[in-house]
Amino acid sequence: MDRIIFATGNQDKMREIREILSEPGMEILSMKEAGIELDIVEDGTSFEENAMIKAFALAKSIQEEHTAVMADDSGLEIDYLNKEPGVYSARYMGEDTSYEIKNQQLIKRLEGVPKEQRTARFVCAIAAVFPDGTSCVTRGTIEGYIGWEPAGENGFGYDPIFYVEEYQCSTAQLPPEQKNQLSHRGKALRAMREKLAGR
Repeated sequence: MDRIIFATGNQDKMREIREILSEPGMEILSMKEAGIELDIVEDGTSFEENAMIKAFALAKSIQEEHTAVMADDSGLEIDYLNKEPGVYSARYMGEDTSYEIKNQQLIKRLEGVPKEQRTARFVCAIAAVFPDGTSCVTRGTIEGYIGWEPAGENGFGYDPIFYVEEYQCSTAQLPPEQKNQLSHRGKALRAMREKLAGR
């Protein structure tokens, strides 16, 4: 196995993926970079299910001996809002709605809610389908709370409103290397890297 195709077109995600998974002789491509266009319906009820749906859909379109496929599903769970937006994080308020608007709406929904009830977490599940047809899934989380205003330029998505208690700042304010160490995606990717090493 010398190539991984990741089921995403998100360049921010791809940067994180390459920073953590890359090793000599391994080519890591996004679906777009590999010239693959798929319209995948993510109708699972968990992050793991959605990641597996995407990975198997991509694997079916690729019949290459030395290529593995991976997919992730990630999102934000806010306890006070019954773990919304959860698996609908990317589609919350509509897929074409900017995260600036989504973030402001979530802050508005938590208006007047004290800090101890603003607990939240980012969750990431990464699924892999290997050339021999076997598969696996890893999961990573980071605990935090929803702040009162967006802050930071280093992240994307919900990063500007997700605060980490230990650093008293949002994940969008953390340097990229530090964020990769702490983040849900970083943890899930490192767990996947261990599984790759064992193959």
